Amino acid sequence: MDLKSGYPYWAVKNGLMHAFPKLEADTRCDVVVIGGGITGALIAHELVTAGHEAVVLEQRDIGWGSTAASTALLQYEIDTHLTDLAERFGEAPAVLAYNACAEAIPMIQTLARDVRDVDFARMQSLYYASRRRHRRALEAEFALRQRHGFDVELLGRDAMRERFGFDAPCAILSGLGGRIDPYRFTYRLFARLQKQGAAIHDRTQADSITANNRGVTVRTKTGAVVRADHLVVAAGYASQRWLSESVARNRSSYAFITDPIDEAELGVLADTMIWESARPYLYLRSTGDGRLLVGGEDDAVDIPARRDKRVDKKARRLIRQVRRLFPELPLQPAYSWAGTFAETEDGLPYFGPHPEHGKRVHFAMAYGGNGITYSMIGAGLIRALIEGKAHPLSGLFGFGR
Repeated sequence: MDLKSGYPYWAVKNGLMHAFPKLEADTRCDVVVIGGGITGALIAHELVTAGHEAVVLEQRDIGWGSTAASTALLQYEIDTHLTDLAERFGEAPAVLAYNACAEAIPMIQTLARDVRDVDFARMQSLYYASRRRHRRALEAEFALRQRHGFDVELLGRDAMRERFGFDAPCAILSGLGGRIDPYRFTYRLFARLQKQGAAIHDRTQADSITANNRGVTVRTKTGAVVRADHLVVAAGYASQRWLSESVARNRSSYAFITDPIDEAELGVLADTMIWESARPYLYLRSTGDGRLLVGGEDDAVDIPARRDKRVDKKARRLIRQVRRLFPELPLQPAYSWAGTFAETEDGLPYFGPHPEHGKRVHFAMAYGGNGITYSMIGAGLIRALIEGKAHPLSGLFGFGR
């Protein structure tokens, strides 16, 4: 599955950082993880830290799928409003999901500090109303978040002009957000796990899965066999190939990154990520070397050749959108690209076993706009399921919801 187009900045910046061997012989382990992106890295780290022997299989080079195309806005805010989740599932489960995402960001921060040199930084998150008719929904969203203790401030039109320099009916300013280089984080985390004894294999494609009540067997394209007590399918958007039913729809998102911009010219964008209430939404955030990363213009195109042809046109549209907000900002794209992402109907991820494969095969589908925070949550959830322990989100994030 071709998951990206153009020149994703992270892959260009970092290159192939570390060589991992192909799997060429049969092996046995506690848990085999299919997927060498950021989701697989976080899950493998959780399992290895807990004492489980893990084998990771990635069909490409490590981090070369959707991780390389990720724009890596770390948010507790889910694409689905807290108010909408509360209406659908009840207020307590909705708040539980938002709180879990909020707790995931400092967890990522702690891990990033241990791994080091992955361009992690804490940021504010500004969610602004794109249109006047969105104001009432954002005010209700703010009121519910504030009632449950989230660090939020409601800004009116005058405050938006004064503090952020552009016009919007209102906005929610959240104190909790972050950024990271997802590709570098993935590579450095896997290299660390390899030193700790985990077997990391890239250019190794899983071809078949056989599961029963005693364990799981994974056979690769070249005939090597992995036998394990449990399997975690963390292959991103390619994970759906292992299910006969569709649980999400694939879409494409487009992005560009600028040349470095002077901090004085970046202004509020140096420490604040910005996104809007329109769907699909425009989003912006800075990097540690002063570049501005801009994304959006999502569409339903899932054919790589068609997506490839749209990258330049979509980048030009994104530039026009940013210039409407910040007309003085120098926007010289250095790289532009597109990546596949998936979205579920309710904006929530899927973690855990699916009836089609039984209780020893766990799926890690961190789908949605904040997939990295979902993956951090999912790592603990998957570990709990493997160890036979209860987890408060196993129902809401499971296939039975």
